[in-house]
This record gives sequence, structure tokens and C-alpha cells, in this order.
Amino acid sequence: MTEKKRIVSGMRPTGTLHLGNFHGALENWITMQDEYDCFFFVADWHALTSDYEDTGNIGAYTRQMVIDWLSTGLSPEKNTLFVQSHIKEHAELFLLLTMITPTPWLERNPTYKDQIDQLKNKDLSTFGFLGYPVLQAADIIIYKAQGVPVGIDQVPHIEITREIARRFNYLYGNVFPEPESILTKTAKILGTDRRKMSKSYHNAIYLSDPPETIMETVSKMITDPQRARKTDPGNPDICNVFAFHSLYSDQASVSTIAEECRSAKIGCVECKKIMAESLIKALAPIRDKNQYFTAHPEIVDEIIATGDKKARTVAENTLGQVREAIKL
Repeated sequence: MTEKKRIVSGMRPTGTLHLGNFHGALENWITMQDEYDCFFFVADWHALTSDYEDTGNIGAYTRQMVIDWLSTGLSPEKNTLFVQSHIKEHAELFLLLTMITPTPWLERNPTYKDQIDQLKNKDLSTFGFLGYPVLQAADIIIYKAQGVPVGIDQVPHIEITREIARRFNYLYGNVFPEPESILTKTAKILGTDRRKMSKSYHNAIYLSDPPETIMETVSKMITDPQRARKTDPGNPDICNVFAFHSLYSDQASVSTIAEECRSAKIGCVECKKIMAESLIKALAPIRDKNQYFTAHPEIVDEIIATGDKKARTVAENTLGQVREAIKL
């Protein structure tokens, strides 16, 4: 039997997961879990790179993230699910990799200056923020991952990881494979205000939202900005609500809604109500599982402990090879 290709990926625990998180990454993880040997981790150390001043909720967010993963169908039997900070070998490999990583590699990281510009309310002039690509490289290569599922905008991050692995191998011997970017398709889904869906923008629909919250949130969504009155014909192609219909309403309804929108037979209020009902129905199984795991934290903790143990075994073995290669 052909051995499965190993992939590694992580998410920062910054709060309850929303639909943007699901369609941006988690949905792809779920589709990959049968094909690959998957290591998925809660990147709690990475959360500190930008949120080091407010750490009070990281522990709760970590467990909530795993609950959200399990609720959407990520299986602990098929994947290794663990917490980054529980595997101290990540930190040791990060330290060793900082010794060989040229500073210009980090300064040219395309998201470095962008993030500083976007998060001007935070002091990001720290070594941790500058060096997070090195920690990311350690997270990946410590498991000798052959691939990392990413969107096209994240490919430069994986290229830095490849360069660091290549430099280590050149200096000390061939220990690490150079991981490839596995480009994943993501659904085009925006927040309720047509910006990127984000907790900080207060424009998100969360996986665990109750029906009444979803109905209220959807009622405030921005639709076709050029449709001023119900009697005006709309354009579903530029309507954010219709994008949600395409994902959550049945195909017959989608076609009917598109036609009625273009002919002004349906108004935005009714269109939103139909979409909200479809979304509530689609998220019901996730919400039910979320409530179950929330009520049984001991099950979640056991899943994390099992994943930690497996991840630690692999990481310890890799660190042994690293120390031998460096002759420490």
C-alpha cells in the first residue's frame, strides 16, 4: 500500500470560528483527511505574535477551536490534532533555525509590512513578529511534511520554509524534505459588510451561532449596492447575499432567486430571509455537535492529549536527528 503524503497546517486561536474560516481553510482540511496523513495544530504561540498584550482567552479559544474542528467533521481518528505549545520541540527547532536564517529573508516577507500597516493599533516591532516565518517553518518541517495546504496568497510563506529547510540541509546534511504548497480552492465569501469576514470587523457569521442570531445578522447584510428600491432589478453577480445562496440554498432555489432578483420579483428583505433559513438548516448539525462537545470538555481534552502524544513522538525523533546533524 502506498504511504500517504504528510501535510501540516495550523490555525491561530483568536476566537470562535466563522464561515470565513470554514470556507477559507477548514473545509479543505476535511476533504483532505482521507487522502493525506494530516497533522493539524492550534497555533497558540503564533497568536502571541500580534496579540501578546491580551492573552487571557487563548486557553479557552484553543479548546473552542478544537470543538469547532470536530463539529464540522474533522476526525481525530483520521488526523493528528494537537496544540503547538504542548510540543516544546517546536520551540527548540525554532531557536536553532533562527541561527541560520538571514534577516533579509524575513524583512522581504510580503505580509510583514502589510500586517504592520493594517494593524497600526498594535506594536508589532518585535522579534517574535519579524521571526514568525521561522517558527512557521519549524512547525512544518519538524514533522517532515511534504505538503502544506494554502491559498495562493500564502505561497510566499511556504517558499520561506523551503529556503530555510534547504539552507539547513546544505549546512548540516539532508534532514528535511522541502515542503510543497498544495493550492486549495476557497469559496468566495465575504463578511456581512462586503469586507473580508473577520472577528475584528464585527461582520462574521459564526459556526455556532443560534438561529435567531443568524437571522438577525443576515438581515443586516449589504446586498447589491446599486439596487436602491425593491422595484429596481438587481444583479446577483455582485450581491453578497446571493453568494451565500450559492453555497447554502438548493440549486433550484438559487436559479429561481437569481431570475427573480434580475426581474425585481423578489426584494432584498425576502431574499435575505430565505438565505438565512437555508444557512440555519445547513449549520444545524454543526451547532448540535458543537453543543455536545462543549458540554463534554473531557472528551475534547482526551482528543488533544492523544494528538499531542503522537505529535510529540514524531517531533522528538526529528529533533534527535537535528541535534546529531548539528553535532550538539
